[in-house]
Amino acid sequence: MPEIVCPACAAVNRVPAERPMAAARCGKCHVPLFTGEPLALDGAGFERHVARNSIPVVVDFWADWCGPCKMMAPEFRKAAQALEPAVRFAKLDTEAAPAQSAAHGIRSIPTMILFRDGRELARQSGAMPAGQIVQWVKDASRGG
Repeated sequence: MPEIVCPACAAVNRVPAERPMAAARCGKCHVPLFTGEPLALDGAGFERHVARNSIPVVVDFWADWCGPCKMMAPEFRKAAQALEPAVRFAKLDTEAAPAQSAAHGIRSIPTMILFRDGRELARQSGAMPAGQIVQWVKDASRGG
């Protein structure tokens, strides 16, 4: 039974295999577990989502002042719409969460890291269009 962290209250939800993941709602706060939008995470939310989701989690490390980050944001959103609920998409502002950025060796932005079960499977730096993001996630997920 997959475990999915709620995007609103951070409760861990077990979703029965016979239920469609796309329609799953949080058992605590009742919001949809998937919206097709990347989650904006803070430091604590980052740790919880990466460690507790049993599906892969793609995190876009970005900053508000970064032009390529802003250009990639709508593409990252399109990739989330294409791959959820099989993959969770999230964004972490490197300015607001410097400890997590440093812990993961973020040297340039945007950088995407694909995590599964709390460990890094792959990383990609630089802005990419949605189609390339989707293909990168699929390829990296298979290899992990």
